[in-house]
Amino acid sequence: MELYDFSILEKKWKPVWERMKLYSTGSDPCREPFYCLDYFPYPSGAGLSVGHCKNYIPTDVICRKKRMDGFNVLHPMGWDAFGQPAEEYAIRTGVHPAEVTRINSDTYRRQMKLIEASYDWDREINSSDPDYYRWTQHFFNLLFDRGLAYEAESDQMWCPACKIVLSNEEAAGGLCWRCDGEVTRKKLKQWFFRITKYADRLLEDLDDLNWPEGIKAMQRNWIGRSEGAEVNFIVENPVTGVKTDLPVYTTRLDTIFGATFCVLAPEHPDIEKMIRPDMLEKVRAYTEKALSRSAVERTAAADREKTGVFTGCYAVNPFNRERTPLWVADYVLAGYGTAAIMAVPAHDERDHAFAKKFGLPIIEVIAPGGKPQGVQDAATVADGNLLNSGLFSGLDSETARREMGVYAVEKGIGKPDVRYRIRDWLVSRQRYWGAPVPIIHCPQCGPVPDRDLPVVLPDMENFEPDDSGRSPLAKAEDWVKTECPLCGCPSKRDVNTMAGFACSSWYFLRFASPHERNRPFDPEAVKYWLPVDLYVGGAEHAVMHLIYARFWTKVMFDEGLVDFNEPFPVLKNQGMILGADGQKMSKSKGNVITPDEMVAKYGADALRLYILFMGPFEAELGWSEDGIAGTYRFLKRVWSVVYDTASIARQPVDSTFVRELRYELSRMLKKVSEDIDEFAFNTAVAALMEFVNFLSANRGKAGTAGEFWRGAIRQLVTVMAPMTPFISEEIWHRMGFPGESVFFEEWPCWVESDLELDTVEMVVQVKGKIRARITVTSDATEDSIRQHALAEEKIAEILAGKEPRRVIIVPGKLVNIIP
Repeated sequence: MELYDFSILEKKWKPVWERMKLYSTGSDPCREPFYCLDYFPYPSGAGLSVGHCKNYIPTDVICRKKRMDGFNVLHPMGWDAFGQPAEEYAIRTGVHPAEVTRINSDTYRRQMKLIEASYDWDREINSSDPDYYRWTQHFFNLLFDRGLAYEAESDQMWCPACKIVLSNEEAAGGLCWRCDGEVTRKKLKQWFFRITKYADRLLEDLDDLNWPEGIKAMQRNWIGRSEGAEVNFIVENPVTGVKTDLPVYTTRLDTIFGATFCVLAPEHPDIEKMIRPDMLEKVRAYTEKALSRSAVERTAAADREKTGVFTGCYAVNPFNRERTPLWVADYVLAGYGTAAIMAVPAHDERDHAFAKKFGLPIIEVIAPGGKPQGVQDAATVADGNLLNSGLFSGLDSETARREMGVYAVEKGIGKPDVRYRIRDWLVSRQRYWGAPVPIIHCPQCGPVPDRDLPVVLPDMENFEPDDSGRSPLAKAEDWVKTECPLCGCPSKRDVNTMAGFACSSWYFLRFASPHERNRPFDPEAVKYWLPVDLYVGGAEHAVMHLIYARFWTKVMFDEGLVDFNEPFPVLKNQGMILGADGQKMSKSKGNVITPDEMVAKYGADALRLYILFMGPFEAELGWSEDGIAGTYRFLKRVWSVVYDTASIARQPVDSTFVRELRYELSRMLKKVSEDIDEFAFNTAVAALMEFVNFLSANRGKAGTAGEFWRGAIRQLVTVMAPMTPFISEEIWHRMGFPGESVFFEEWPCWVESDLELDTVEMVVQVKGKIRARITVTSDATEDSIRQHALAEEKIAEILAGKEPRRVIIVPGKLVNIIP
């Protein structure tokens, strides 16, 4: 018998499958479509680690099985190639980012082929290709035409290390999503997409998505819909006599009688109107210092020492006409509500800490049953019944909020309101390596969309950003100078580029017809393939890529370009693979395991099987080379079982064994089929191993099973094929099974009636200690039970190849092995 040599099999079958175009997208009009998509990967210089395989191998298994199930399968791959890392590498090395991207994507493609991921490479796309990003620019213009793209100047989140503006999502927690550095603010003119117009739809449509609940919860929290009221305080300047409206948004209108001061965010746009002249310099000094702090620092836990400055002005509470001092404090941010709060220290922890620090009044206005609890030492934040609240005293909080809202409308002092945490999507970047914003700035016409697309990036030698916030593209003066397409007046191109998330907000549509020259996609192809049936990737883009892609899809739906308004009805998140040291894999830690080294040592099939077997798909798991060594041994056992029994002499049929074989086969087929469909790959592999153990234990009986044994091998190899393609194809052909490839075989079905076999579980002891449990048919012979017990992996390890001195069998109960 030839030894199992994975390298020979890989060299043999790779070119055969390429010639066959085995992974081409299905086009049989009689078949149903299945579109499986992995997150659009950014091709980094580090290449793939085995951690990436936790995404790509399971989706490959699903797609291979779907083809065998009779579906037309679309399983494409491409590159989210624009972005900051390639640009920074280019600045350090002098290699143009386009060349960096080409080298890195070549590496990714080679590694994906190394693990035999079944992508249709004829549909490969690259977001930095002008033939692709011309359509990203086209959709920018669509958003502009619909009033959903606009330019505005304001304080933006700025990463000093990366020298780049960040969106709210990219600066969550006050840290840059790229470098984890603290974010500051810089006043710049930027482009925004009006995603807030779609906030309700983005929120409501989450209910219909088959997504991990954690991801949906993160999106709900990011959208942050809250129901409350906007109430108008009046600020009186005691020196100038000027009165200024100060709208305040609150979700706790029931506490307004406990508002003993008001607080402005340092960023409040009208702050200087509400400062007494003699306090102006003091307030300015404070706000300058406050704005240098990150959002994380400013909104830290309630026990952080509070800072603030009195403006010298007072805000009149519209409900009780009390004058409350107006302060500026850094714990209030401009990004939510109205950049001002009514402070109720009795019933808010941060307000309470501030009041204690500065000696401000604390008045209890909510208590259980309306009975005072005492709030001088700590705030009480729960609902209750109102007290010290005028005509609303005695009402429960919920009723009070409703009736006080009606009162505010009647008196013209406020109104019920709905607010959102989500802000409009800041999409422009002051970097070189991105899709140029397709806008021409005309002194006569204003911003005008450039519809002569693509607006191609100019070749530049120096594209390093600086601290000014000005885009490197501004240096390409000949490129910047142009004419207005409306009036012909000398004009200038916009020098910003779009964030990479713009290109990844529609790539799933392009894959349906990636070679279109005159339109972004073929509507009929999109209608056939979309929405995506299965979308798979990590949880890190829960409030970035996923929410942006949903927004763009809804805009396209409204425009009549697509007939669905959610791009990814089903989403799966794979867990992370940690290094052998239990830490996240990284070059700096020296713990990165690459597929290259594992395939060279154990073969692609062993790597694929281990990735599937190592644990639940969603779980965070640690890498173990012992594990892949184990799947390699399993493949050698499969090879051995098949070839040991391939030419075994026919013997009289043993109907009892045939019945047992049919039972084990159907049990395995049912388990593997259902588990793959449910993404329970680890238990599917376990079922395969259990069945191979059964075959191995009974290989001496192969001749007594007639054609059933050969049929069992055929179906075993068929269900192994999506997981271990090389060994499966080789065995298929060596056994002389019909057809050009195992991958053209229909996925086998189990026979339900074969699962009705009476079985019994028996314990297996070694030296009187229980070491394993086996399941056998109730009429199994002692010889069959003996072989089954000795074939158990744990028992085989204990015996270490030695024959036991005695094997005592108590039918239906136990097997006692005496070494």
